[in-house]
Amino acid sequence: MPSDLENCMETLIKVFHRYANNASLNRKQLRTLMECELSNFLKSQKDPAAVDKIMKDLDANGDGLVNFEEFVALVVGLSIACEQCYTAHMKKTGK
Repeated sequence: MPSDLENCMETLIKVFHRYANNASLNRKQLRTLMECELSNFLKSQKDPAAVDKIMKDLDANGDGLVNFEEFVALVVGLSIACEQCYTAHMKKTGK
């Protein structure tokens, strides 16, 4: 039976490939993925060009596409930010 972390990794891979063509995401696919899978994050963004900026930041090799490795960088960055918020909340509530 897979662990929670193994299930999370499998889900991350499946979500990426649900939106990707040929193992990468173009700008439109990244936008769709973020609108469907990270809608709360997008709602909190004040900049209407946020997805374009994220695409530019993620596209480390400059090919105009986001591969799985580049996509994982987004997930890691968001996870770190969420963990920092979680930790601050736990300190504030004394837990």
